Amino acid sequence: MSLWKDNLNTKTASSPEPARADAPRNDFAPAPIPMAAPAAPATRSEPDRVRKESLIASDLTIEGKIEGAGSVRIAGKFKGDVNVQGDLTIEAGAKLTGGVRADKVTIAGELEGNIEGASRVELQPTAVVTGDISAGSLTVASGARMRGQASFGWDETGGKNGKRPDSSTN
Repeated sequence: MSLWKDNLNTKTASSPEPARADAPRNDFAPAPIPMAAPAAPATRSEPDRVRKESLIASDLTIEGKIEGAGSVRIAGKFKGDVNVQGDLTIEAGAKLTGGVRADKVTIAGELEGNIEGASRVELQPTAVVTGDISAGSLTVASGARMRGQASFGWDETGGKNGKRPDSSTN
């Protein structure tokens, strides 16, 4: 006496047979999983969009040029210019030797070069900057060091709120 039914039918079919209403159910088959609709891609108008960030790890030393639309985090050493339409972060213990153009620049490591056209620059307590800074706003934490000139609060034409710094008109 056997407890299972051997399928002795060796007939091969090119396509599965349609299920009959009176056919026995296979209760051991997994239930079909409904497929979710793919999520709509984030649009640029969303304020909480996720920006892509590239990382130069702490054990890397790279020489070259960085350009693009994402953000960059440097934890190692980089020699060359950085020009991104995103944020630049130089972590503590990291060093960047070259010019910088980015939206927001946060420095906790070392920068030898100039920062131009940033909307915001933050110097953390461990920051060391040798070069000039031109930014919309500048925040310097106690302990940060800088050797160079800083210009902040002026628009790109050299004026504040539409006035030129050498303007004598009211």
